[in-house]
Amino acid sequence: MSIVKPHKLGVIAGPGSEYFTSKIVKHLRRLYVERYEKLSSALAKRHGMSEEEVLKAVTLIDDLDSKSIPKAKCPTSFQVPDFTVKVKYTRFANGEEKAELLDPVRGLRVYIIYDMANEEPVAVAGADEPIKLSVNDHLMFLFTTINAVHLAGADSITLVLPTYPYARQHKKASREALTASMFGHMCEMLDVDRIITLDIHSREIENSFSHIRLENLHGSYQTLIALHKIIDFNDPDLVVVSPDTGAVSRNKFYAQALHRPLAMLYKVRDYSQVSTNAKNTNIKSINLLGDVKGKTVLMADDMIATGGTMLMAMRELKRLGAKRIICMISLPFFNCGAVDTFDAAYKEGVFYRIIGTNAVCHGHDLLDKEWFVQADVTELFARIINRLHHGRSISPLLDNRKFIQILINNSQGIKDEDLPASATEAAAATDPVRA
Repeated sequence: MSIVKPHKLGVIAGPGSEYFTSKIVKHLRRLYVERYEKLSSALAKRHGMSEEEVLKAVTLIDDLDSKSIPKAKCPTSFQVPDFTVKVKYTRFANGEEKAELLDPVRGLRVYIIYDMANEEPVAVAGADEPIKLSVNDHLMFLFTTINAVHLAGADSITLVLPTYPYARQHKKASREALTASMFGHMCEMLDVDRIITLDIHSREIENSFSHIRLENLHGSYQTLIALHKIIDFNDPDLVVVSPDTGAVSRNKFYAQALHRPLAMLYKVRDYSQVSTNAKNTNIKSINLLGDVKGKTVLMADDMIATGGTMLMAMRELKRLGAKRIICMISLPFFNCGAVDTFDAAYKEGVFYRIIGTNAVCHGHDLLDKEWFVQADVTELFARIINRLHHGRSISPLLDNRKFIQILINNSQGIKDEDLPASATEAAAATDPVRA
């Protein structure tokens, strides 16, 4: 395999995931250009060659590694080949779905990028107008795509799923299905090699796999970059609050990173009732362990669905004297009219901002809201794909605590000599933006 070109890399966008995939591909192409420029400069210096001679040598190696016989003239500049694979998605009148590959994938390491939570209208063959697809529609499109790629002779299949489907159905109380595990088993039966996702709801899901490798990414670094644009990390009135007991470890992470106190909300629920929307939840009472009076509150959670529990928590914090409230969410689903509910709460002054990643596709009904700030995680996925494709370690990107420590310490005016040696070495060895 070429060390600078993705000859055996194939990227497929699921229906409705074209924009998210295009951003990942754009980052991938830039990464290959940057890698080549660094490699060319180093080789020219090491071997006493000009960069033109290095380009000729690299082109020769690429031509020998390529499956096709080159016919054009030798390039005068480095060119990144197109590694996107076109797919035609069809939905028939009876609801059946099909994926048809329009490009060959034999021998390729294929990455299928699919936003399974996308509720925006999607254009597919067989429908005159864009249609909304349920998560089950997305699942069937995903399975038919996987099967088509496998039958077409791909070397390996990796699913890039920013949101893991059915992640909240990871445990059972009585006679119910373990659907999160079932999805993994179905992927294994279809010969999927790896799944890359973002902030999976429960790490227990990984235990259900026999041979699939699960890479669970974290968008905390990207979220903190977005947060830094709207608040001062040096604010002495900053406090981190966990919205419930299940999010304590996540919020403890932010409290330790920001060097700020940690408080917690404890909720009493009536589990005989099911939460249907933001106004009808099964929460009966909320108690606060800590102090938020006159404070700027940061709350972090993995997802917002209907948002009822989060809004109830924010209203309680406001009642207890919180000055302003900012929520950091990895997966902002905003189901069942939650955007309108949060918009009304914002106009009431219940909260200040909500920071969510672009791992879930949304239209202008959310993105144009003053209170919503989007954190971009596409470069993170691009770097993971790049490293996996070339057999490089992904540990520096899976554990981003050192990068976050450097970001926060720099913003708080702490010099490098005041940092632990490990953090300083990490900053010099691996730039979190360019690693």
